[in-house]
Amino acid sequence: MTNRFLKPRPVAKASHGIVYRNESEFSAWPFLGGLWRATDGDYVAAFTRNDCVYGKPDDIHHDVLSVSRGRVSTIRSSDGGATWDAGSIRTVFDMSRTGEDIDAAGPANYDEEPPVDFLDKDVFGAVPAHFIPTARPWVSVSADGGRSWRRPVMLPMGGLHSLSGQGSTSVRADGLSLIALTSVTADGWTRRPLVYASENGGGSWKFLSFITPEQDDGSAVSARQGSPRFGAHRSFYPRPLPLPTGRSLCTMRSPRDPTSILWTEMFESEDGGRTWHFLSRVNDWGAPGDIVEMADGRIACVYGYRLWHYCIRARICDYV
Repeated sequence: MTNRFLKPRPVAKASHGIVYRNESEFSAWPFLGGLWRATDGDYVAAFTRNDCVYGKPDDIHHDVLSVSRGRVSTIRSSDGGATWDAGSIRTVFDMSRTGEDIDAAGPANYDEEPPVDFLDKDVFGAVPAHFIPTARPWVSVSADGGRSWRRPVMLPMGGLHSLSGQGSTSVRADGLSLIALTSVTADGWTRRPLVYASENGGGSWKFLSFITPEQDDGSAVSARQGSPRFGAHRSFYPRPLPLPTGRSLCTMRSPRDPTSILWTEMFESEDGGRTWHFLSRVNDWGAPGDIVEMADGRIACVYGYRLWHYCIRARICDYV
């Protein structure tokens, strides 16, 4: 019990470098993109690039950047992340495109293309984040380690008003592929995280389950002022982690103030993601959290700490 409240310890051996920098672009949000290690050992990072003049602080406000939405892009490193090749930049998706544009570009799913195995290290999946009442989710897949990407396809709405996604795909013990999404109500102020699944190797996707209970409706806890995009919404940014035991964990961002007072909560499913319940609160403050199962079976949660001193932190859990 005492060890849970030790002061954070700085990593003894850590190196820092620039992945990508452009003085005329706002380049950020890798949590919403992805980070993969391909079969050849290359690392591929996905993030958003958005034109920005940096003339005043408001130029980087979320509501300003949302006007053009930016471009989901990838960059590659062939030396374990020490350096990143600016010449490898690829635009996976231009966020200014509409669902109508994508629908007109080809079939509604990948059923006519070969299925993929998301356990293959060369198979990546990307889903965007909009968090607006008119958002429709798309998915794009790479089967060659991020060197090329399939055309994006729109996911079915499943009777929901709006859907946004973030991050990558995961795979259940029986091979069912999972992606996490967030529903948004018509007024933009209520969010509820959920899971979609594919039983045919990413060919098509359909609704599987909600993560949070209906009575915990995901409403913003602060007064509804300004844009709902930047409000203190109760639950979003779900990040699922299926375990070999059949259980699944999922982290969730939970803010009182979207700029600083936010923390990470953990949800659990004991039936492969069909139903979920609250498990624990990971930290005092810090979100969003990403989770991974380590080689020894422990669970690591890495999150952003947005209070002074700003940093990236991690907690380790001996979860079985």
